[in-house]
Amino acid sequence: MKHLCTIIFNDRDEIFWYSCQYFSFQLYTMKVSDAELSLVLRPAVQQLSSIFAKHQHELRVAGGAVRDLLSGLVPHDLDFATTATPDEMKKMFEEEGVRMINETGEKHGTITARIDDENFECTTLRIDIKTDGRHAVVRFTKDWYLDANRRDLTINSMFMGMDGTVYDYFDGKRHLDEHRVEFVGDPDTRIQEDYLRILRYFRFYGRIAKSPDDHSESVLESITRNAGGLSRISGERIWTELQKIVTGNYGGELLQKMVDCKLGPYIGLPDDFSGLACKSLFDRCSSCGVDTRELSPMTVIAAGFSNADDAFNFIARVKCSKKERELLIFILDNRDAVIAAKDVKIVQDLLADLVIDLKVYDKLARQRVEELLKYSCQMKMLEEFRDWVLPVFPVSGGALVAKLDDKRKTRLVTKELFEIWKKSNFTYSEEELLSRVDEIQATVQVVSKGKKK
Repeated sequence: MKHLCTIIFNDRDEIFWYSCQYFSFQLYTMKVSDAELSLVLRPAVQQLSSIFAKHQHELRVAGGAVRDLLSGLVPHDLDFATTATPDEMKKMFEEEGVRMINETGEKHGTITARIDDENFECTTLRIDIKTDGRHAVVRFTKDWYLDANRRDLTINSMFMGMDGTVYDYFDGKRHLDEHRVEFVGDPDTRIQEDYLRILRYFRFYGRIAKSPDDHSESVLESITRNAGGLSRISGERIWTELQKIVTGNYGGELLQKMVDCKLGPYIGLPDDFSGLACKSLFDRCSSCGVDTRELSPMTVIAAGFSNADDAFNFIARVKCSKKERELLIFILDNRDAVIAAKDVKIVQDLLADLVIDLKVYDKLARQRVEELLKYSCQMKMLEEFRDWVLPVFPVSGGALVAKLDDKRKTRLVTKELFEIWKKSNFTYSEEELLSRVDEIQATVQVVSKGKKK
């Protein structure tokens, strides 16, 4: 099909003839069934569609929702593409009394309409005029092919009209049926427009592919060539994608493939990071009855690290939350001992350390210990631990201070009493513990800076 492309500039009425050339492509169309269409056309969507039709602007469902629908899944998040410009949409929604929210997306062509307590992102068709490897300067167009051509993967470049017609410019439906993940056009070009697409490739591979290692060699070569571009991507965005990769299908194998493609240095993974160890964790957990879908992404990632030092570098790169980084270090510090443990006492002590000594909130501390037990496949121990209630440390501050000859010894003596209490299997009373204060403080000496000698 011969195709003449136009771009409409947002700041003036001038029409620019994009590259002044014709494009050749094969547009594939099909219609989804009425039952499938009904999964999208709920009342609020019908209202949105009628508004665009009334004002003579075309509106189509875009990207992931079309992919999911054609995969037999129920689309949850609907994104829309339209020939209307942001100014035209704002005028239209104002006339129709539709509330608009989140105006920050307007410079990229997105207006968010709120109908029946649902938010619908409607984005003007656009092309990327200039990119820096993450962000793009865009110009608006009324050409559906050009908008599809700027998207990352063929399976994400399809549109669906409100009548159920699917518009497929780059064989997305065929690739979906073949469980293939391919970039739109030249992989190098697509990746260099936004290097985050490297990680999106692996994420969607886990969702679409039917085997762990059926990649296109040319795609992997392109990813390897462009690996350094990931250094431009923020740690937060990298971690968002990594979490989805490791908890999806073939999480361990895909992590290993990413290391093989030399992505490690740019996403915080050491050279010796083992994705295959992450796969072994999945296999081990499945065999002992752990629901791997419930594993924290950080628990899975922990399996690939050989030591905590490398994990600190990873934490610094991905800028994960405090809760996530503390879970990672906790697992790495304690996994060997818990894997080898024969008695639940080891994790009871760990919980006591977290809650009483380190002042970690009880629920969070328990979650951390349970992740460690799942990682270690200590299922019997996990059951015992879940039934166990941590006793209250019996020594009150006032009673302890009354027994001390120097208040500066409080912290050090408390620590010793706490260890004695744990060794008693949490059974010693306050009286029994306080009876040990004199012998403990006799061995403790403080100096002016409060340090133990």
